[in-house]
Amino acid sequence: MSESNNTQISFVLNGQPVKAHVQTHHSVLDVLRNTFELYGARESCGQGLCGCCTVIVDGKSVSGCLALAADLDGTQVETVEGLDASGQLDPVQQAFIDCGAFQCGFCTSGFLLMSKQLLASNPNPTESEIKHYLAGNLCRCAAYPEIIQAVRLAADRINAGSQA
Repeated sequence: MSESNNTQISFVLNGQPVKAHVQTHHSVLDVLRNTFELYGARESCGQGLCGCCTVIVDGKSVSGCLALAADLDGTQVETVEGLDASGQLDPVQQAFIDCGAFQCGFCTSGFLLMSKQLLASNPNPTESEIKHYLAGNLCRCAAYPEIIQAVRLAADRINAGSQA
C-alpha cells in the first residue's frame, strides 16, 4: 500500500470517536464492513439505487457503496447498529418488528435509517410523503404496505412520547 493512496480519517461512528486508515478508493461501505465489522449496511446494486447501503452522515442519507470513506473525516456517522445504542430499540425498529415490515431483512437497515430520518424532519408524514421519501429504497420481498404501516406506527409512538 503506497503512502499516497492511504490516508487516516477520524470521525464519530454511532456516537463513538474512531480512526481508520483507508485507501483513497475505499467506499464508506468497505470501511464500515471491513474495518469496523458493521454489517447492517449491505451492497446490493452497487450503483446507489436500492438503498441497502444507506448510512447517515452529518444528518443526511448517503449511499455507502458510492461515497468515499476519505470523505468521512470529521463527520458524524450513524448506521443501523447505532439505532439501539441506549440498549433499547429505536421506536422505528420496534414498529418494524410489530408490523412485520421486513421479510428477508436485506433492505431493512436502509429503510430503518431513512424512516428515522423522515420522522426527524417530518414527525407526522402522510402516506404519500412516506412513499415519496422511501422511493429510493427497494424491497425485493415487497413488504411495502407493512413498511408504510410501520412508519406511521413509529410516528404515532414518537409523537405520543412512547418508546414501546
